[in-house]
Amino acid sequence: MAQAAPTTGGMARGGRTPDIFSTRTHARARVAIPVVTGLIYGYWAAANRRAGGPITGWNLLSGFISAFVFAVVLWAVMTFAPRLRRELHAAVWAAFAGIAFGFLYSSSGEAILRSIGMSLAVAAVVLILTFYRFYTHEDAAGHRIR
Repeated sequence: MAQAAPTTGGMARGGRTPDIFSTRTHARARVAIPVVTGLIYGYWAAANRRAGGPITGWNLLSGFISAFVFAVVLWAVMTFAPRLRRELHAAVWAAFAGIAFGFLYSSSGEAILRSIGMSLAVAAVVLILTFYRFYTHEDAAGHRIR
């Protein structure tokens, strides 16, 4: 009885998945992802500060400032963190996630100690998950497997 020869499981030659997007699409996504997520974050921050009340100019201003700061920091993390070793790379993402979550949580009116505790918990979980991902996607010398 004949057996099928093993294949790469749909992978392209060399063990890589095919890249279906052009370089231009990737370049646009590097800008679009921080902008879109920044706008979502700013809307969320403004909604937390509003607490169900009327929309005011100060509320809109705080939302746009939050969106801008979040987008710039996310762009910086996406650009510069991959150049770091996996431990620092994971720590940067954990700090970013913890601070972003802590700001949103504290702007909803919760106590500051509870906000700190929750943001530390979120940062710890993100640290564990990102370190595991970076550790399993690098070779022994620390080079990314692509």
